[in-house]
Amino acid sequence: MAATVLTATYNFSAYMIYLPIVITLTVLVSQFLFKNSKTFMIDIFHQKKDIAMATNSLFKIGFYLLNIGFALCIIEFFQIETVERLVVALSKKIGGFSIYLGIMMLLNLLLFLKGRRHALNKENIESNQTTDFERN
Repeated sequence: MAATVLTATYNFSAYMIYLPIVITLTVLVSQFLFKNSKTFMIDIFHQKKDIAMATNSLFKIGFYLLNIGFALCIIEFFQIETVERLVVALSKKIGGFSIYLGIMMLLNLLLFLKGRRHALNKENIESNQTTDFERN
């Protein structure tokens, strides 16, 4: 019969610190991004506020699911035996997640800009067709 030696680690503490921080970061970034993207969405959907807000809400839910899901996928910490290692491990995980979150925010912004550009192109085509129709 083999004896199991239980050693005290800071892993549970790491999880209890990591989870609230990454969830809070995700919520704050999401609120900031989607509060400020309303203008883009209204422009993209040609002043149709109800469709713009519904689409914005769907983007927000997707943002939450994707980022919190990723945070949970990378949650694993390995044998943290000292407070110093706890700080280093948390710094790496939270820093890496912050970089990922920033990249996701920029990708969302690029999607909004691309949608706006598409809406402007469509608007220009429609106005050119109207002008051509008036000439004939």
